[in-house]
Parts: sequence; structure tokens; C-alpha cells
Amino acid sequence: MGFSMQPYGIQAMLKEGHKHLSGLEEAVLKNIDACKELSAITRTSLGPNGMNKMVINHLDKLFVTNDAATIVNELKVQRPAAKTLVLAGKAQQEEIGDGANLTISFAGELLQNAEELIRTGLHPSEIITGYTKAINKTVGILGELEEKGPESMDVRVKKQVITRMKAAVGSKQFGQEDVL
Repeated sequence: MGFSMQPYGIQAMLKEGHKHLSGLEEAVLKNIDACKELSAITRTSLGPNGMNKMVINHLDKLFVTNDAATIVNELKVQRPAAKTLVLAGKAQQEEIGDGANLTISFAGELLQNAEELIRTGLHPSEIITGYTKAINKTVGILGELEEKGPESMDVRVKKQVITRMKAAVGSKQFGQEDVL
């Protein structure tokens, strides 16, 4: 004779097959794992030699792309932290027009390092404090490395335009920045 218990509490409110994780550490680690998986999906398509991905969406439409924004738009992401990562990639793509892949990959690396720290016993708030100090230090160093130039540029002066375009061209077509 089988005896089955009816779910109670939060389990009764969840769909069948879903789990409720208890404990900060377990929930955080599950979210980090989801973000790492998302990062791994997009990381191989990063850079000029990045691989294309074949994505089939819910309408059975086939996409072949190495654009991280397109890839993550077509994924069905469920974990809250991974959804936040998708939103960060989308925001980067909308604001700058590029860099969604770098944003997702970099965040995945930061979270992988955070996972190691959590497993050694550090609390997530201590890790956040450390990352905040690191970003403040990085912004200070980048400010010192910035090359000062005139705030306005005359687009009719070829030398000024070439100087400003070299970095952008060099990041997409390495070695071709002197062709300008």
C-alpha cells in the first residue's frame, strides 16, 4: 500500500517538478552555475575568430550567428542571475551597439572566481565588497592611462579622424589599423 503526502508550504505553490532550494549558499551556487553555462555558450563566439552558433528558436527558425545578443535573445533562461546577465548583454548591445559577448563572458569569469571564494567559506557580501574595491581601483588606473585630446573633433581634418578610428578598427581587424 502506497502512502503519498500532499505537498505543503511553498512546494504546493510551485509547478510540478520544480524544486525549492533552501540555504543561501545552495541557491547562490545554482545561480552561478547557470551564469557560467550561459557564459560558456557565448564565449566560443568571442573575437574575430569566434565560432558561429546554430540556434533554433521556439518557432523552428534557424539562426547561424556569432552575435551573443542574438544567441541569448533566443535562449529560454530561467535562473534569476542568468536573466540578469542576459539583460546586461542586451543593455550593452543597445547602449553601445557591441560588446554583449564580452559582457557576458567577463561576468561569467567573475562569477566563476566568486564560486571558488564561496566554496572556501567567504560570504557573498564580502566578495561583492572586494569586487567593488577592484572596480574603483580599475577606474582610477584607466583614468591615468587615458590619452587627453581635444574634446571636439573636426571631421574634415583627416588626421584627427584617423587618430580616433585606429582603436576601433584595431579591435575588430587586428593589424589593419595602419591601412587607414
